[in-house]
Amino acid sequence: MTITQLYYVLAVAENQNFTKAAEKCFVTQPTLSMQIQKLEEQLDVQIFDRTKKPIELTEVGKKIVTQARNIVNESYRIQDIVDQQKGFIGGEFKLGIIPTVMPTLLPMFLKNFIKKHPKVKLKIEELTTEEIISRIKEGHLDAAIAATPLEDENIKERVLYYEPFVCYIPQNHRLYSNNKIDVSDLDINDMLLLEDGHCFRDGVINLCKALKNNTDESFQLESGSIETLIKLSNEGLGMTLLPFLHTLDINEKEKESLHYFNEPIPAREVSIIYHKSELKIQIIEALQDIISGIIRGAIAFQNVNIISPIAKSKPHPKK
Repeated sequence: MTITQLYYVLAVAENQNFTKAAEKCFVTQPTLSMQIQKLEEQLDVQIFDRTKKPIELTEVGKKIVTQARNIVNESYRIQDIVDQQKGFIGGEFKLGIIPTVMPTLLPMFLKNFIKKHPKVKLKIEELTTEEIISRIKEGHLDAAIAATPLEDENIKERVLYYEPFVCYIPQNHRLYSNNKIDVSDLDINDMLLLEDGHCFRDGVINLCKALKNNTDESFQLESGSIETLIKLSNEGLGMTLLPFLHTLDINEKEKESLHYFNEPIPAREVSIIYHKSELKIQIIEALQDIISGIIRGAIAFQNVNIISPIAKSKPHPKK
């Protein structure tokens, strides 16, 4: 049994196709098939049911894949130990970022990180929290930036910052004349929300203590874009909540609609998350140092005083 054979098994399990798996592994399909067949003969079991289209794992194959993933991930630790011993910060690093963080945070830290750590080859994807968790567990992401807590025993979290919520209230709204907003003022029935699947949406719903089971309104608006929510609000269709960093780039006219909360200011917890095996921890720590420093500076410059994070009521963000 070899690490290479286990790596090939994982590739087939993921792609459910020998040809696609071979392409991902940069080997010929006969080579990959032969190595997997040798492993099956050695173990005297069938890992894959080749009669199914697409190919499926057998029951014992599912257990083998789980263990193979642990072994392959641990094999990477040897190089990781050497890199840490040498103080080397470099190599490929796959990072996922949730959609409500990506457009504001990435431009703030990417240039600085590349300049300070030019040997790191960052591969960045915008993904939902659900996709992120799955990819971290499968070894397809080294780390991610997401809203927490996730309460997953296989994933570790390091808080980067607490990002305040800011109200965006159009002139025709009942709360526009309020200098400051209390959480108790919010009503889910006149709130524009991100569509289902966004963790920021879950946070807003948790925050709205005036949530009702029924609504008398004749329509409900949801969007996949915070920018769209601002435009809909400008049309007088309701208020919305924005993550603080999104308020830094809006125009002067739109800033007139920003209303801040009374203390304690509700905020979301944003963390860098990674597998409990702590592979490439030196790069994770480098990212944490740069991002935390930049965000602290940005929030302090705006004189935002964060007293407490958003109430961690159930359910926790899932996506």
